[in-house]
Amino acid sequence: YFRLKVTSYTMPRVGNRRKKRRTHVVDNETAQSALISNETLKVPKSLIVRRGKVESEVSQLVDDFRKLMLPYTALNFKEDARNRKHTLSTYAKELAMPMGVSHILAISQNLEHVNLRLARVPEGPTMTFRVTQFSLMKNVVAVQRRPYTSKGIYQHSPIVVTNNFGDANAPPHVKLMRITFQNMFPAINVADIKLNQCRRVVLFNFMEEEGIVEMRHYAIKATPTGVDRKVRRIVQNKLPNLKRLNDIADYITGTTLSGNIAPSASTIGNVSDSEPEDETSHVVLAQKFSGKGNGKQQKSALKLVELGPRISMKMLKVERGMGMGDVMYHALITKTPEEVRELKERKEKEINLKKQRRDTQDRNVEKKRKAKEEKLSTKRQRKEDRQRAAMDALRNETTKTNSSSDDSDNTSDNEGADSDDNSSSDDDEDESDDASS
Repeated sequence: YFRLKVTSYTMPRVGNRRKKRRTHVVDNETAQSALISNETLKVPKSLIVRRGKVESEVSQLVDDFRKLMLPYTALNFKEDARNRKHTLSTYAKELAMPMGVSHILAISQNLEHVNLRLARVPEGPTMTFRVTQFSLMKNVVAVQRRPYTSKGIYQHSPIVVTNNFGDANAPPHVKLMRITFQNMFPAINVADIKLNQCRRVVLFNFMEEEGIVEMRHYAIKATPTGVDRKVRRIVQNKLPNLKRLNDIADYITGTTLSGNIAPSASTIGNVSDSEPEDETSHVVLAQKFSGKGNGKQQKSALKLVELGPRISMKMLKVERGMGMGDVMYHALITKTPEEVRELKERKEKEINLKKQRRDTQDRNVEKKRKAKEEKLSTKRQRKEDRQRAAMDALRNETTKTNSSSDDSDNTSDNEGADSDDNSSSDDDEDESDDASS
């Protein structure tokens, strides 16, 4: 007899031990979700669309405008060619309100001008601007010596700055422009704001004499100060070309060990447009900011680098509602109160007449629909009557056929019985004859 010793074999562990990564459960999860939803609802969201056929430059302007409004906008929104002529009220009813959009910007183009309509959802008002000049992002970047690029610059909303829009005594349409431009972007809470979230600036400058609003888009760039420019370049990973030098000390000091001027010292370390030297732009950072060397309590120099697009526009008119109400302001046409009252009465009459025609049309359509239904029901009833009559006739014919077949069977049975009786009587007569014989 042999005993087999079986040893258990376990597979080796693959990877490290599992770590717990689940977060703790919130005590009042419902209250926190409600708080988050309320805060989310307060954030303004925008929808930028193009209406009708436009040139490729205008289409690129729409894409740049969407990038400027990030992150609370539909960046990859695609317009259907069949829906580009929809009104702003249709966009607000079918798209904006279900998605929680607060502002709609519609860009269109005709043979002469490019127009921008800005509407507040859902009750208005609607402002119409004529775009006098614009430059795309690619055009702005093309003329810069050192364009600014960053991955996370569009993760947070920009800071809004309005300039020269007047005070409390400004005209109503100017106040409306300032309030609308400010409400297009989320408000800043100074107590909770983080410096890393302040990466962009949108400037609206109003030129009162021409009545033109200029919009500019900048990125905020911080550069550490208090150190030599050459050292700062090394800290920021901007390594110079040292192939003509014998030691890095020659680059820092600008001279060699023999006291001569270093070969590349005259070309390295010049002031550039990306290194501000104005002391008025030097600030002490309260928090860590984006970029190497911009730590907390570090003195840095701030500079604005333009990102684009540039837009210069002039307000034409302000309308109530979603572009379908009466005109509250017009830059080209001025009317007296009597003319405004007369126009308003005429518009009301036109609206009432249109409503009456719509009601009459609806009644006629309903009347035709009922007549059609009655005609179909009558036709259906006649068809059912014909089918019922045909079935009754078929049943009667079947009944008659069955009754005639039954009568013929009874007649044949009676004839057979008579023949049987006759044969039996003949047999009796034969028997009686035999008996008598």
